[in-house]
Amino acid sequence: MSALKIRIKFAKEGTMKFIGHLDIMRYFQKVMRRADVDIRYSEGFSPHQIMSFAAPLGVGLESRGEYVDIEVLSTDSSKEMLRRINENMVEGMEALSYKALPDDAGNAMSLVAAADYEVRFREGYEPADLDAFFAGIPTFLEQEEIVIVKKTKKGEREVNIRPQIYQMEARPDHVIFLQIATGSAANLKPDAVLRAYAESRGEALGEFALMVTRLEVYADKGTEEEHEFVTLDSFGEDIE
Repeated sequence: MSALKIRIKFAKEGTMKFIGHLDIMRYFQKVMRRADVDIRYSEGFSPHQIMSFAAPLGVGLESRGEYVDIEVLSTDSSKEMLRRINENMVEGMEALSYKALPDDAGNAMSLVAAADYEVRFREGYEPADLDAFFAGIPTFLEQEEIVIVKKTKKGEREVNIRPQIYQMEARPDHVIFLQIATGSAANLKPDAVLRAYAESRGEALGEFALMVTRLEVYADKGTEEEHEFVTLDSFGEDIE
């Protein structure tokens, strides 16, 4: 029996933001069983559900744009499957879309190239002059190089993160919007961008200063010189 590839988009919010990636994987395995999803299992002595997550989310971050790919042997409509899955979700977790993928679709993890984020300051951790902080963002982006020190398994190294910042702008209600490189080829954290900006102004951010929400995850259909970002759920279609 041939399997059908499915991509599920989901949100992770509230207290669930403190649950790590491995526990989220185990949680989804339980949800698939409880929702009676006809998921395909691997073969061998220790069968496991065929399941692959797009880009693990850091502990403490909320998201409205997470993705998991599964394979199923049979399925009802997208609307019915979303109803069954969400009936078995806890508060803070919600399945947002359930789409069938073409056979030649790459898995979500391999496709990830960029992500959108919203960043806010936690109350009491704002810069001394918040309006000036937001007003200075365009000047920060005019730099050809923005160098930070990244810790690796081999020690520390300097990295120019400017090419990995695709968008950074101040939005109403003191929100900073970021579109930055995400995935296996290049992976930039919102926290690193904001701390580099603060340091360029001679300021330092407290350890718990930022509240970060991931809004969306993208694949890149373009080139390194000219990106063409598309959402991961745009590769699939709703099942009627």
